[in-house]
Amino acid sequence: MKRLVYILVTVVMLAAGSGCKKYLSLDPPNDLSGNNFWKNKADIEAYTNGMYELLRKAVTRGNLTQPAGVDEFPFFIFSGDFRGAPVKYGSTAWGRTYILDLAANNLRSLFNTQNSWYNTWNMKRFTEWDRFYKVIAAANIAYDRIDDVEDASLTDAQRRAYKAEAVFLRNFCYFLLVRCYGDVPYYTEPYYAGPLKRMKMVEVLKNCQADLNAVRQDLPWTYTDPVYVAVRAMRGSAIALQMHINMWLASFDEGSRDDYYAKVDELGNELLNENGGAYELLPLERSGEIFKGRSKEGLFEIPQNKNYNESFGWSTYYDHVKYDDNSPSSYPYIAYESAFMEDVYPQGQPDKRARLWFRENTIYTGDVRFRMHKFLISTDPAALDGFGFDASQTVFRYSDAILLHAEALAELGDFQRAREIVNIVRARAEAPGLTVSGDELREQIFLERCRELMGEGHYWYDVVRTRRIIDNKYRHGYKCTVDQYRQGCWTWPISSAALVNNPGMTLNAYWQ
Repeated sequence: MKRLVYILVTVVMLAAGSGCKKYLSLDPPNDLSGNNFWKNKADIEAYTNGMYELLRKAVTRGNLTQPAGVDEFPFFIFSGDFRGAPVKYGSTAWGRTYILDLAANNLRSLFNTQNSWYNTWNMKRFTEWDRFYKVIAAANIAYDRIDDVEDASLTDAQRRAYKAEAVFLRNFCYFLLVRCYGDVPYYTEPYYAGPLKRMKMVEVLKNCQADLNAVRQDLPWTYTDPVYVAVRAMRGSAIALQMHINMWLASFDEGSRDDYYAKVDELGNELLNENGGAYELLPLERSGEIFKGRSKEGLFEIPQNKNYNESFGWSTYYDHVKYDDNSPSSYPYIAYESAFMEDVYPQGQPDKRARLWFRENTIYTGDVRFRMHKFLISTDPAALDGFGFDASQTVFRYSDAILLHAEALAELGDFQRAREIVNIVRARAEAPGLTVSGDELREQIFLERCRELMGEGHYWYDVVRTRRIIDNKYRHGYKCTVDQYRQGCWTWPISSAALVNNPGMTLNAYWQ
């Protein structure tokens, strides 16, 4: 991708030392808010690209001017892939014991260790939400200012699309915040600088739904310029986000759960039947193309391109499963428990993913012999190195949305349609179609998400929202008591800096 031209890199926080302002507000420089900016379409485009750059900094590597390993933030893999997962510490090299801490949900150990490796990764950034609020604040400003831009070349449709992108970005960040912290501060006013309390997460997500409903159809299904496909918000991006939001609401607002599942069904039908060929499941033999990014299977991604000095560094899932067959001392840092992999990929059952995404006979080893090919996008030996890894960070993929649709249908008791939808994904893998119903079908759809989306940041959130985390019958990964769940053991701690000059703010009690 072309190096993003952006303006917001100079954005600074209001009043250093003020907790609510430091963590929740944005002070745009004069050239972004005065007479020198917001004059034409080019200004809107530059500002919009800047918002995506802020998001990229929030979830991957914050400072590209620093050497690799400095200020990296493995947000998706630590919060979604390793936390509470049936992963094992694959080696004793490099001091990566954080894998065990995350798998056991032992966050106190994770944050309190004096290991220098942990300090390099800046683990405590998981307690800080300021970078997400920078994106939200920037999006609030964009939504407020775009209508005032007078440029004859800017059509009404383009103006609405730019505003819809801002709405998508702020609600995407709110969704990430809710899944990490539960109740969070919520605001949509531009240039806001006052104190805020945490809003109940169900209310936050309902607000997000209403916000997205109003603009979703203003987004294009895709872009004619392939540079922007999946890395700028599309209508499919917004639909996928809304599907995830509804599934989360179904878990935490149980009195209306069927309404939320019905909404997922409606959104799934829109995505599947109205996209006009914008999206499709690509043959698995083209997995390198899928995970390189900007393919017709991508719905939303965080891009990187080493040709433009963009790098996620070590903060990728790929870095934890890469290996070099030519080096006897090379092995992955993680492996999955054998029993889990046997449930996900039953032995003897045909499935192309088992053959193409893993080396034969290594799936069930549960040790350093584990070999995963899923994110190996190149046969170039240089690509084996984590710094040479050149794939985008997948956030929402077409198959992810299809499987959410199937899950919602199964929860509604429409087992026939649920099977039809989930079997779309299984047919691509040349796996036998599911024929079961009831709880067995629900379990198989969950496992289908595990096998299809492994390494894409979904596992922890799936076990939390499906309540498998408190289900003693679920035999994999971290489990907690109902009381611990209600207290918020699934959340992240919140930095005490959020309390400074913010009298209505509270922290997550479970981690105090």
